[in-house]
Amino acid sequence: MITQNIPILVPVIYLIAAAAVPLLGYKRTLFAFCTALFGSAAAFCVGIIGLISVITNGPISYHISGWMPPIGIELVLDPLSAFIIVVISGSTLMVMMYSMNSLAQEIPDKIVPFYSLSMLFLFGLSGMTVTGDLFNFFVFLEISAVAGYGLLAIGDRRAPFFAFRYLTLGTAAAAFYLLGVAFIFMSTGTLNIADIAQVLPEVKDHPPVIIALILIILSISIKMGLFPVHQWLPDTYTSASSTATALIAPIGTKVAAYFLIRIFTLYEYPPIIDILSIVAAASIIAGSLLAIVQPNLKRMLAYSSVANIGYIMLGITLATPMAYIGALLHILNHTMMKFVLFASAGGIMNNMKTLDITKLIGFPTVMPLTAVAFLIALFSMVGIPPTVGFFSKIYLLLGAIEAQEWFYVAAIVLSSLLALVYLFRFISIAFFRPYNKSDDKKIVQVDGPPLPYTDLSENNTNKHFEAMKKNDMSPSMLFPVLLVAVGILIFGIFNGYIVSIISKSMPVF
Repeated sequence: MITQNIPILVPVIYLIAAAAVPLLGYKRTLFAFCTALFGSAAAFCVGIIGLISVITNGPISYHISGWMPPIGIELVLDPLSAFIIVVISGSTLMVMMYSMNSLAQEIPDKIVPFYSLSMLFLFGLSGMTVTGDLFNFFVFLEISAVAGYGLLAIGDRRAPFFAFRYLTLGTAAAAFYLLGVAFIFMSTGTLNIADIAQVLPEVKDHPPVIIALILIILSISIKMGLFPVHQWLPDTYTSASSTATALIAPIGTKVAAYFLIRIFTLYEYPPIIDILSIVAAASIIAGSLLAIVQPNLKRMLAYSSVANIGYIMLGITLATPMAYIGALLHILNHTMMKFVLFASAGGIMNNMKTLDITKLIGFPTVMPLTAVAFLIALFSMVGIPPTVGFFSKIYLLLGAIEAQEWFYVAAIVLSSLLALVYLFRFISIAFFRPYNKSDDKKIVQVDGPPLPYTDLSENNTNKHFEAMKKNDMSPSMLFPVLLVAVGILIFGIFNGYIVSIISKSMPVF
């Protein structure tokens, strides 16, 4: 019986948690943490059950209030949406485990609002993933967007400004989407995705349908942070709290990518697909080039996200079996590695009081376990075996070769080489640049307040540095980071199991 209700259970769990957090956390923030953690764990378990069920028994359709579609609201769980739900809920669970100490260090006075907004954000994302009609996708999209604006506004003094700028772009994107949906309804007479799939072939060449496709793709591209409509992404990710970035960066853009897969299985217009492929390639190259020149670690990671979003988009638009597998495998890869990278960046900031790459000298000595996890995630971002990122890029390359698109083969290879540049730039400074007493000043006189042991006399030159040697992230922050880093290796080595799950959701090409 529970399996028939899974499509609605995951969103409802997050919604209940969002409402319960301020009630239970009013007196003690620990109760807010426990509520968010328990809700995330419950949603992940339900998601796993749902994935197993749909792979074994086929898709599950849930009709709210018993009204049959297209009149009623339909929620659908199939192998594709179940895979995305597991990725979302798994990443969220790791963030919640990480969050208890990180929030206490970064935003101690805003812990309860953070958890409530996080659960509301996840309610929106999970609803977007399982909804069976275009209008309710818009409703869930706006719920997640409003919560996301709030989360990104909780950060340093610049965060509210950048979050507001994102809000203005997001509002424009929402207007584009809603207008596109209106054109679809005008042309087909329905908003149910299954019904649209039946009616659309008869009207697919009508101008309103083509305009609708353009508007919807533009809207989703803004939400994804695809080049050249990516401007909101680096600023908001850099200024937001590390916990918010570790939550939003891995999963926020992936649901938008998932929805594009849904759209393209309904309707493909070759000229638009060709343009999107070029835009995806431009995003891959531009994101990598911009990442190379960034002095701030989080900003470098944000621009690398622009490149990785391009990889996912390219895999979708190439529309070959190998490219499809590569796109979904890269969604998993990007989710895992970006959690590790942004969560580690939060630990680095709390410990070394800077994210200036040139000032991270001695990072692996100061935070050895964090450095190991960070390095694994960087290897996955570049595509070095045996990480899952290596295999996702291999599938994308095979997809481009399968489509005989040699320009995109070159773009993938070039971007990976560019990623090596900023990987080695970081490693050469943090791992191999020799530490000397002048570096104490670099570590102490940085972005945050001074750390203990700031006496820079001859006898105390290295006291500050030696004190930090004992200061890796706290166990509650370090455990999920190391767990996901190990997962990057395991999912890479045993990627065949993930590919077999992805293959169950593959559309007919």
